[in-house]
Amino acid sequence: MLLVCCFLKPSWRNNMPKKPDLLIILDILALILILTALVVIFVFTPIEAIMGSVQKVFYFHVSSAWAGMVCFILGAVGGTGYLLTRRIRWDWLSSAAIEVGLIFSIIAILSGMIWARPIWNTWWVWDPRLTTTAIMTLIYGAYFILRTGLNTSEARARLGAVYAILAVLTVPLTFFSIRLFRTIHPVVIATGSETGSAFSMSPRMLTALLLSLLTFTILLTVLVWHRYRLAQLQSEINPEAA
Repeated sequence: MLLVCCFLKPSWRNNMPKKPDLLIILDILALILILTALVVIFVFTPIEAIMGSVQKVFYFHVSSAWAGMVCFILGAVGGTGYLLTRRIRWDWLSSAAIEVGLIFSIIAILSGMIWARPIWNTWWVWDPRLTTTAIMTLIYGAYFILRTGLNTSEARARLGAVYAILAVLTVPLTFFSIRLFRTIHPVVIATGSETGSAFSMSPRMLTALLLSLLTFTILLTVLVWHRYRLAQLQSEINPEAA
């Protein structure tokens, strides 16, 4: 069926705006960075002395959490842009960013559970960082429930924008939770005196982490851009469904 669709070239493909050259470049760059990061993490990065091989989940866990938070902030920017201009394109950006961010946040939670099981001997603890991350993810999941319950694109855009701006308050709360409350979760981005229970990263580990963060940043950019273009196409086909 997929091959038939490709050869028949459905009419909606004729309406699809031409993919920008920059997006094509970012697509290729994202693929190259993903492959490079995988090789660096699993081949060149040393195995951590205490945690062993499971520590390699760390690079994906931190990067996906970073990507999710960036997307949620971008969602608030899009919501603000819509309230100021009433241009629907800002709503496309906001909803696209939040959708991608929600996926990254779920990945962060799942990868954190995989990492925690052999280290903490449990899949989950009600630690401040884990709890605030779960709350943040649930709040952004409710964003789409809200949009589904509204009948017009204008109402979805307006209330979605307000919701996105209010929901973004959970991002700094989640980020600073390990500094505000007593926690067993390690501080990754901090000075030497703040790292607490964090493991010591070698130069190669730090390089792998920075590469992973760069990879996920490019990846989130690509995914949000593609989702934005899909919203644009959906609006052209059925304006009220966008």
